[in-house]
Amino acid sequence: MARRMKLDLSIILEKTTELVDENGVDKLSLGSLAEKLGVRPPSLYNHFEGLNGLKQKLAIHGVEKLHEYMLQAAVGKAGDDAVRAVSEAYIQFVRTHPGLYDASNRFADTNDIELQRAQESVVKLVVQVLQAYNLNDEMAIHMVRGLRSILHGFTSIEHMGGFGMPLDIDESFLILINTFIEGIHSIISKG
Repeated sequence: MARRMKLDLSIILEKTTELVDENGVDKLSLGSLAEKLGVRPPSLYNHFEGLNGLKQKLAIHGVEKLHEYMLQAAVGKAGDDAVRAVSEAYIQFVRTHPGLYDASNRFADTNDIELQRAQESVVKLVVQVLQAYNLNDEMAIHMVRGLRSILHGFTSIEHMGGFGMPLDIDESFLILINTFIEGIHSIISKG
């Protein structure tokens, strides 16, 4: 007789991430997850409330993973190098976990305190990276919003296959981030 896997939320989220990265978040079902885990669907209800509850936990997990990628990239770097590093980590996260990233943005209940904390940790990290430029608090938030827009927009277009021209996508990305950094330096010099 096969031994059953002891389920906990971290194992469930790991397997759910595999499913959504392989098949897309729209194809996620409790039945497919239960099959991947080798359990019956009712067993999953001990860990979250239905499919929507799973998607909420997955959104939180995705934001936390994104933070981990960006934090690891930022360690030991400052200024322009840190901006490039966290930006490249963001892109790498989305390329590695497209379904998880999608789930983090589409299905989240933004009133969830746990999700808000995870999102705030990403914002705080980027604000810390931007501290090297001595921006005032308001300008730092504008720059965080700008960088997020660049990163989300770029990854969304890439994921949809929107960069069809025969040019190196990574080079386009580097030019885009360097232009953003030059914009920060321009703001500082006008300061």
